[in-house]
Amino acid sequence: MNYAFPKSERLCSKKHIEQLFAGDSHSFAAYPLRAVYRERPLASQPTSLAPAVVLISVSKRRFKHAVDRNRTKRLIREAYRLNKHLLLPQLAGHNIDLAFIWISDQLSDLATVEAKVKNLLQRIGEHLSAIDN
Repeated sequence: MNYAFPKSERLCSKKHIEQLFAGDSHSFAAYPLRAVYRERPLASQPTSLAPAVVLISVSKRRFKHAVDRNRTKRLIREAYRLNKHLLLPQLAGHNIDLAFIWISDQLSDLATVEAKVKNLLQRIGEHLSAIDN
């Protein structure tokens, strides 16, 4: 099992980010997180991208101090890195752009964030499986 989170798994393209939030995307919430994802066509994918590329967003509106925003992003990144194996088997034949958005005004601990990320990844996997059937 590969627990790395390399640059190829990070959503950096402005074009893909705009498409993710423009519409034609699906959203699930598990307070204090919201996951927005969109299926990316196989033909448009550069070979350097992973099957799932991830964006993590914590708004300045939620946390005024950069220290709090950075800590929250670090927690989400770590929770995804440790649990991405829950989503990858369901991605056979799919490529997705995925964004985790923090929607709470409170800081949380790693256990809470990890439980919510697991929940969201499982729900996304189930939704992708349902689309196939």
